[in-house]
Amino acid sequence: MSHDTPISAPRLPTPPNACDTHMHIYEPGYQLRPEASHPSQPGTLAHYREVQKQLGLTRTVIVAPSGYGADNTCTLEAMAKLGSSARGVAIVDPAAPDAEIDRLTKGGMRGIRYHMRGGVLTWDTMPRMAARVAAFGWHVQLQCESRELSEHEAIITRLPCDLVIDYMGRFDAATPAEDKDWRLLLKLLATGRCWVKLSGPYYGSKSGPPLYADKARIAKELIKAAPERMVWASNWPHPSYKKNFPDEGRLLDLVADWTQDESLRKQILVTNPAKLYGF
Repeated sequence: MSHDTPISAPRLPTPPNACDTHMHIYEPGYQLRPEASHPSQPGTLAHYREVQKQLGLTRTVIVAPSGYGADNTCTLEAMAKLGSSARGVAIVDPAAPDAEIDRLTKGGMRGIRYHMRGGVLTWDTMPRMAARVAAFGWHVQLQCESRELSEHEAIITRLPCDLVIDYMGRFDAATPAEDKDWRLLLKLLATGRCWVKLSGPYYGSKSGPPLYADKARIAKELIKAAPERMVWASNWPHPSYKKNFPDEGRLLDLVADWTQDESLRKQILVTNPAKLYGF
């Protein structure tokens, strides 16, 4: 197993304290769920440190992989090794007591992960779990198909905590402006309680790497709608990929392409994630 795409150095200097707000760590010796598979390239902390170094990133948010279920041990241990420069997003068993949420908070967790594509937690648990984690200052991190937003609008719009949407909502590049799910995302952003990860431009792109040019419109409209609640993420080690892995350096460059403004780029890479994750 190896990264089959060399990682480019970013075109522009990366600002100090820039944060990758979504990546995963997989270490040997941790048991995956029977239906889960290891990523097709190494996902260890040692490998990620090389990515960090090449990209000039210093802060990291490790998102618990759904492959480990509600066992956050691998993620917590990686966070502990990175120290104060790391935060995390956990998968919490609804049967777990509040003492477990408290333990995870002390370990640096700041959000609960709802991954609706083969993940662990289901929509029906979200209202109750959101209320529980809100008491600890957490947010709900959501990855779903774009059409699921309006299907579950009643739940999403009543959350007692902030909502963080993965992968720009996984909208297809050709999504029309009047699309009901797109309009709902813009409405959520207008509440001041919703954030979006400017990540995974490959989801819904037909034009493909390295620029994913057809997704630029989606990214730019989101940035325009709520520049103070946009964050960037690599999604390393891209667990859904089997080959032809994205070039993380080029993914980082997209923030400059989409903003055309150095202060806005710094806001997305540094200021916003510091506020969201408490750096």
